[in-house]
Amino acid sequence: MLIKLKKERSHTEDRKLALWLATTAGLLNAIALGAFGFFPSHMTGNSSQFSTEVSSTDWRDILYFGSFILAFVGGAVLARLCVIWGIANNNRLIFCQILLFEGMLLTALSLYEIYFHAFTSNREVVTALCGLMGLHNSTSTQLSNGRVRSTHITGTLTDAGISLASVLFAMLRRDYSKDAKAQRSQLNTHLTTIFSFITGGIVGLTLFKWFGFHAMAAVGVILVAVAVMSIVRVKKRIRYRMVSGVQS
Repeated sequence: MLIKLKKERSHTEDRKLALWLATTAGLLNAIALGAFGFFPSHMTGNSSQFSTEVSSTDWRDILYFGSFILAFVGGAVLARLCVIWGIANNNRLIFCQILLFEGMLLTALSLYEIYFHAFTSNREVVTALCGLMGLHNSTSTQLSNGRVRSTHITGTLTDAGISLASVLFAMLRRDYSKDAKAQRSQLNTHLTTIFSFITGGIVGLTLFKWFGFHAMAAVGVILVAVAVMSIVRVKKRIRYRMVSGVQS
């Protein structure tokens, strides 16, 4: 699910991607809300708050919310630059490596909060989380060709509504074509993303109440584990093909 091949990606691969990345995004989003009172992935709300602060000319809050937006965009830009570099160098593991990098940073940030938590550093920590969420969303978007946006639930709900309308129309016309099947598959992918994000949010807030920042560290470890397992599986597959080629 973390490898972009030349062949077209299947919806099964995208659903697995949504299951892991949307769930972890929901977990982290809810944990950040419990810890800091902000959603690091909710750029619609942060942009609206930024506009409000601009109208009130409160420069401290303008910089506060502006840094969230810039960090999210910066994370998305970083992910895109890494993917471009990976494609140029024929690096099939680039998406795994981005996820591994994200997981390691999130784990390090969580350990800092566990041992050195201070309210004076909340702004910097939330800004870093916004950057990681931008990286997270950009990675899933590029890997799935825009079919899975792990943090952008507003857009996913819109896409799900469009797919649902297409499916209902096809059912009324009794359309059994490949296009109708593709729309149903796309709807299932969107619903998987939405369900995973919401479930992650519910579980994340509960885990934070029980375990504090250790819950955030667990999300980082999960991302690292998923990335490492994908890297190991791909390397084993490549080694097996090389051995098979030599024997034949």
